[in-house]
Amino acid sequence: MVDHPAEGVAVSGTLFTRDAMIRLHRHDLPEGLDFGTSVAIDTETMGLDQRRDRLCLVQLSAGDGTAHCVQILPPELGGRGGDAPNLRRLLEDPQVLKIFHFARFDLAVLHRTLGATVAPVVCTKIASKLVRTYTDRHGLKDLCRDLLGVDLSKQQQSSDWGAPELTPDQLTYAASDVLHLHALWAKLKALLEREGRLGLAEACYGFLPARARLDLLGYEDPDIFSH
Repeated sequence: MVDHPAEGVAVSGTLFTRDAMIRLHRHDLPEGLDFGTSVAIDTETMGLDQRRDRLCLVQLSAGDGTAHCVQILPPELGGRGGDAPNLRRLLEDPQVLKIFHFARFDLAVLHRTLGATVAPVVCTKIASKLVRTYTDRHGLKDLCRDLLGVDLSKQQQSSDWGAPELTPDQLTYAASDVLHLHALWAKLKALLEREGRLGLAEACYGFLPARARLDLLGYEDPDIFSH
């Protein structure tokens, strides 16, 4: 639990909710921010076409109940576009593990916008598909409910992330996508080890940056691995 003055109140770029502290940054991460050896990451974009839809927000958390949201604005809206050197440095830091859910999409849009080749990475969706073969429900909401007993709200999923000013509800939703990824990965990693599939998962994760670049080149359909 994070100490806060009142739920839903923003103070100096910080939004306090019942369970988390959310810090909003414009254009880039601040200097000297340390996420430790692993960071959970998610993105919000204008749509789901990584070649067309612009990156609007990058959410990050060290798994400590705090989420940092970096708003990426184009020059037309007074922003710097993909000029975010501190964020890019973290994304490419070989000493920091990046935890995603559906990393394939996020890596593609981060590479297109920031020029970053994100590594090393793990993906909770891939992990779930490798070990939770008794179900076809591998969404983040499903995993948090089934493995952590946490019920995520998806009410802001289809909102306008390109707006110059984001609402507290949008920021709360965005933060929820990273606040639980550390705990989720710990559960899924244990399942991968139990089922003898951790090595296979790691091989998939190592290929993800290349898979993302293939998607950006239009090789999602047709799939070059098909006959």
